[in-house]
Amino acid sequence: MSDSQKILDAWDAYSDEHTDLDGWPYDDHAYGRRASQRDADTAAAFEPLRYGARHLLATAETQLTRLPENTVQSRWVYQLGVLRTALDRLDELHEQWLLARDALPSTATPGTPDFDDALAEHHAESWSYLDDWATHGKALREINTAARKAPSPLAPAPALAPARRIAARK
Repeated sequence: MSDSQKILDAWDAYSDEHTDLDGWPYDDHAYGRRASQRDADTAAAFEPLRYGARHLLATAETQLTRLPENTVQSRWVYQLGVLRTALDRLDELHEQWLLARDALPSTATPGTPDFDDALAEHHAESWSYLDDWATHGKALREINTAARKAPSPLAPAPALAPARRIAARK
Protein backbone atom coordinates (compact mmCIF):
# COMPACT_ATOMS: atom_id res chain seq x y z
CA MET A 1 0.00 0.00 0.00
CA SER A 2 2.89 2.36 0.63
CA ASP A 3 4.17 1.68 -2.92
CA SER A 4 0.79 2.79 -4.23
CA GLN A 5 0.98 5.96 -2.17
CA LYS A 6 4.42 6.74 -3.58
CA ILE A 7 3.08 6.20 -7.10
CA LEU A 8 0.14 8.50 -6.40
CA ASP A 9 2.37 11.16 -4.86
CA ALA A 10 4.69 11.02 -7.88
CA TRP A 11 1.67 11.30 -10.19
CA ASP A 12 0.32 14.30 -8.29
CA ALA A 13 3.71 16.04 -8.55
CA TYR A 14 3.91 15.26 -12.27
CA SER A 15 0.34 16.40 -12.89
CA ASP A 16 0.86 19.65 -10.97
CA GLU A 17 3.95 20.43 -13.02
CA HIS A 18 2.56 19.43 -16.42
CA THR A 19 -0.92 20.98 -16.38
CA ASP A 20 -2.22 24.50 -16.44
CA LEU A 21 -4.25 26.07 -13.63
CA ASP A 22 -7.44 24.51 -15.01
CA GLY A 23 -5.88 21.03 -15.01
CA TRP A 24 -5.36 20.75 -18.76
CA PRO A 25 -2.10 19.03 -19.78
CA TYR A 26 0.47 21.06 -21.67
CA ASP A 27 1.26 17.99 -23.81
CA ASP A 28 -1.63 15.52 -24.15
CA HIS A 29 0.53 12.75 -25.55
CA ALA A 30 3.23 12.92 -22.85
CA TYR A 31 0.59 13.27 -20.14
CA GLY A 32 -1.28 10.23 -21.48
CA ARG A 33 1.91 8.16 -21.54
CA ARG A 34 2.70 9.16 -17.97
CA ALA A 35 -0.87 8.34 -16.84
CA SER A 36 -0.53 4.95 -18.52
CA GLN A 37 2.70 4.34 -16.64
CA ARG A 38 1.01 5.36 -13.37
CA ASP A 39 -1.78 2.87 -14.08
CA ALA A 40 0.67 0.04 -14.85
CA ASP A 41 2.82 0.81 -11.79
CA THR A 42 -0.25 0.87 -9.53
CA ALA A 43 -1.43 -2.48 -10.92
CA ALA A 44 2.01 -3.97 -10.36
CA ALA A 45 2.11 -2.66 -6.78
CA PHE A 46 -1.26 -4.28 -6.03
CA GLU A 47 -0.45 -7.64 -7.63
CA PRO A 48 1.28 -9.20 -4.58
CA LEU A 49 -1.78 -8.30 -2.49
CA ARG A 50 -4.42 -9.42 -5.01
CA TYR A 51 -4.60 -13.10 -4.06
CA GLY A 52 -4.75 -12.49 -0.31
CA ALA A 53 -7.03 -9.44 -0.47
CA ARG A 54 -10.27 -11.35 0.17
CA HIS A 55 -8.72 -13.06 3.17
CA LEU A 56 -7.49 -9.71 4.51
CA LEU A 57 -10.97 -8.24 4.12
CA ALA A 58 -12.65 -11.20 5.82
CA THR A 59 -10.16 -11.06 8.68
CA ALA A 60 -10.70 -7.32 9.17
CA GLU A 61 -14.49 -7.74 9.08
CA THR A 62 -14.29 -10.47 11.73
CA GLN A 63 -11.91 -8.43 13.88
CA LEU A 64 -14.18 -5.42 13.59
CA THR A 65 -17.16 -7.33 15.00
CA ARG A 66 -15.11 -8.38 18.03
CA LEU A 67 -13.62 -5.01 18.92
CA PRO A 68 -14.94 -3.08 21.90
CA GLU A 69 -17.30 -0.43 20.56
CA ASN A 70 -15.27 2.45 21.99
CA THR A 71 -12.21 1.40 19.93
CA VAL A 72 -13.96 1.27 16.55
CA GLN A 73 -13.48 4.13 14.09
CA SER A 74 -16.80 4.92 12.39
CA ARG A 75 -15.09 5.14 8.98
CA TRP A 76 -13.83 1.54 9.07
CA VAL A 77 -17.12 -0.05 8.02
CA TYR A 78 -17.36 2.37 5.09
CA GLN A 79 -13.73 1.76 4.12
CA LEU A 80 -14.13 -2.01 4.18
CA GLY A 81 -17.17 -1.62 1.93
CA VAL A 82 -15.16 0.50 -0.52
CA LEU A 83 -12.38 -2.10 -0.52
CA ARG A 84 -14.80 -4.98 -1.10
CA THR A 85 -16.57 -3.16 -3.96
CA ALA A 86 -13.22 -2.23 -5.53
CA LEU A 87 -11.97 -5.81 -5.25
CA ASP A 88 -15.15 -7.17 -6.83
CA ARG A 89 -14.75 -4.74 -9.71
CA LEU A 90 -11.05 -5.53 -10.07
CA ASP A 91 -11.89 -9.23 -10.29
CA GLU A 92 -14.47 -8.51 -13.01
CA LEU A 93 -11.99 -6.36 -14.93
CA HIS A 94 -9.33 -9.06 -14.62
CA GLU A 95 -11.70 -11.62 -16.13
CA GLN A 96 -12.48 -9.17 -18.95
CA TRP A 97 -8.74 -8.66 -19.51
CA LEU A 98 -8.17 -12.41 -19.78
CA LEU A 99 -10.94 -12.68 -22.38
CA ALA A 100 -9.63 -9.66 -24.30
CA ARG A 101 -6.08 -10.99 -24.17
CA ASP A 102 -7.20 -14.41 -25.43
CA ALA A 103 -9.08 -12.73 -28.29
CA LEU A 104 -5.97 -10.89 -29.50
CA PRO A 105 -4.25 -12.19 -32.62
CA SER A 106 -1.46 -14.69 -31.96
CA THR A 107 1.04 -12.07 -33.09
CA ALA A 108 -0.04 -9.76 -30.23
CA THR A 109 2.55 -10.42 -27.56
CA PRO A 110 3.94 -8.15 -24.85
CA GLY A 111 5.82 -5.34 -26.55
CA THR A 112 3.55 -5.21 -29.60
CA PRO A 113 1.11 -2.32 -30.00
CA ASP A 114 -1.98 -4.58 -30.04
CA PHE A 115 -1.06 -6.23 -26.75
CA ASP A 116 0.33 -3.14 -25.04
CA ASP A 117 -2.66 -0.99 -26.02
CA ALA A 118 -5.12 -3.59 -24.72
CA LEU A 119 -3.17 -3.93 -21.48
CA ALA A 120 -2.97 -0.15 -21.08
CA GLU A 121 -6.74 0.05 -21.50
CA HIS A 122 -7.20 -2.63 -18.83
CA HIS A 123 -4.89 -0.76 -16.45
CA ALA A 124 -6.75 2.51 -17.10
CA GLU A 125 -10.09 0.85 -16.31
CA SER A 126 -8.64 -0.67 -13.13
CA TRP A 127 -6.84 2.40 -11.84
CA SER A 128 -9.62 4.04 -9.83
CA TYR A 129 -10.32 0.76 -7.99
CA LEU A 130 -6.62 0.30 -7.32
CA ASP A 131 -6.58 3.87 -6.04
CA ASP A 132 -9.41 2.93 -3.65
CA TRP A 133 -7.13 0.25 -2.24
CA ALA A 134 -4.25 2.70 -1.96
CA THR A 135 -6.49 5.22 -0.22
CA HIS A 136 -8.54 2.97 2.08
CA GLY A 137 -6.29 -0.07 2.47
CA LYS A 138 -4.70 1.36 5.59
CA ALA A 139 -7.97 0.60 7.40
CA LEU A 140 -7.00 -3.10 7.30
CA ARG A 141 -3.82 -2.34 9.24
CA GLU A 142 -5.64 -0.01 11.64
CA ILE A 143 -8.29 -2.63 12.43
CA ASN A 144 -5.62 -5.29 12.93
CA THR A 145 -3.67 -3.02 15.28
CA ALA A 146 -6.82 -2.24 17.26
CA ALA A 147 -7.65 -5.95 17.47
CA ARG A 148 -4.17 -6.80 18.74
CA LYS A 149 -4.38 -4.08 21.40
CA ALA A 150 -7.93 -4.90 22.49
CA PRO A 151 -8.36 -6.91 25.66
CA SER A 152 -8.94 -10.57 24.93
CA PRO A 153 -12.45 -11.84 25.64
CA LEU A 154 -10.66 -14.92 27.05
CA ALA A 155 -8.69 -12.92 29.63
CA PRO A 156 -10.04 -13.28 33.15
CA ALA A 157 -11.98 -10.34 34.50
CA PRO A 158 -10.45 -8.55 37.52
CA ALA A 159 -11.27 -10.54 40.61
CA LEU A 160 -13.81 -9.09 42.99
CA ALA A 161 -12.99 -8.96 46.67
CA PRO A 162 -14.21 -12.08 48.42
CA ALA A 163 -17.49 -11.54 50.22
CA ARG A 164 -16.10 -12.58 53.64
CA ARG A 165 -13.43 -9.82 53.62
CA ILE A 166 -16.09 -7.25 52.91
CA ALA A 167 -18.32 -8.67 55.62
CA ALA A 168 -15.43 -8.69 58.14
CA ARG A 169 -14.90 -4.96 57.69
CA LYS A 170 -18.43 -4.17 58.81
